[in-house]
Amino acid sequence: MWDFMREEVLPAERSWAAHLAAHGAHAYPPVMEDLKASARRRGLWNLFLPELSGLTNLEYAAVAEVSGWSPVIAPEAINCQAPDTGNMETLHRFATGEQKTRWLEPLLAGTIRSAYAMTEPDVASSDATNITTAIVRDGDEYVVNGRKWWITGVADERCQVFIVMGKTDPDAEAHRQQSMILVPRDTPGLEIVRHLPIFGYQDQHGHSELVFRDVRVPAANLLGREGDGFAIAQARLGPGRIHHAMRAIGMAERALGLMVERAKSRVAFGRHLADQGVVRELIAQSRIDIDQARLLVYKTAWLIDRYGAKGARTEIAAIKVAAPAMATAVIDRAIEVFGGAGVSDDTPLAYFYAWARVLRIVDGPDAVHRRSIAREELRRERPYVG
Repeated sequence: MWDFMREEVLPAERSWAAHLAAHGAHAYPPVMEDLKASARRRGLWNLFLPELSGLTNLEYAAVAEVSGWSPVIAPEAINCQAPDTGNMETLHRFATGEQKTRWLEPLLAGTIRSAYAMTEPDVASSDATNITTAIVRDGDEYVVNGRKWWITGVADERCQVFIVMGKTDPDAEAHRQQSMILVPRDTPGLEIVRHLPIFGYQDQHGHSELVFRDVRVPAANLLGREGDGFAIAQARLGPGRIHHAMRAIGMAERALGLMVERAKSRVAFGRHLADQGVVRELIAQSRIDIDQARLLVYKTAWLIDRYGAKGARTEIAAIKVAAPAMATAVIDRAIEVFGGAGVSDDTPLAYFYAWARVLRIVDGPDAVHRRSIAREELRRERPYVG
């Protein structure tokens, strides 16, 4: 993976950015197809899925970290990008044979993209029981009505299918009200309203707002059974959080590397920054923070491999909080050492900072995960309380 990054991915960043500057923020740089072809030749393809790659979650974690050094390009180059990884895992586990043939196979081949439509603008979507989008049975079809936003991947026209979370039975028990259904991009009634920026940055694949107005899809498009939506949503989160956390660690490592090089080359007040005590403190604390976060994620991956996501429930929540917070802090220190250059587009630091901060919201805000951790801690039996 490191050979691929050094020889092809990192050198491609300049042409990638130039293509977007010339053709628009949501254009598809042709260099990606070259990178994907090379990744397949190198055996770096679909490594996130243990059933296909033969890698454990712990083994894949190291690959995910390396891809985080170039988080926009590298994950897609090896077909391990969000939200497709979570969607492919969901289809692999819960889709029918027909659904797999139509959607999973082209996703695994990297010929299409997908989106996961859960978050809504009018409710606190971190609590999935709040979801209001309606999925109503009408004969051999389901009719979908609702509004979604922050749906990643939609601006890319290769995004051909949406896994939509909604309510099929508002009167059922709280965690049996929700279902998931597959909605093709070209279905009448599906409107793409706008693409939302993060801190002023437009993601190449987009984070979009959607409206579903009487969108009709065949009943055969339902994933699992009615009422399975919440359970499916929980099942897709464990390994995906490993991926996000390790990519955040990769971003932090690159930020630390940039910080060190800047400190060794820049002179202020008669000495290199690397000789200034305050800068050395920033560097040292960053190394400590990165290594602590990495070991927590490795532990979590090991627990998932050994006991499944349920056996790592607390740790999955913990890495969701710890890794992006660590990355935000390390990248902020690097920006401090770079000064004005750090908040410009001359380095990747400003984008890294924006994305690391966003990671503290996606897949549920930090406060929700702290709540879960505290609940488990309050239940924990202790060997001794003096």
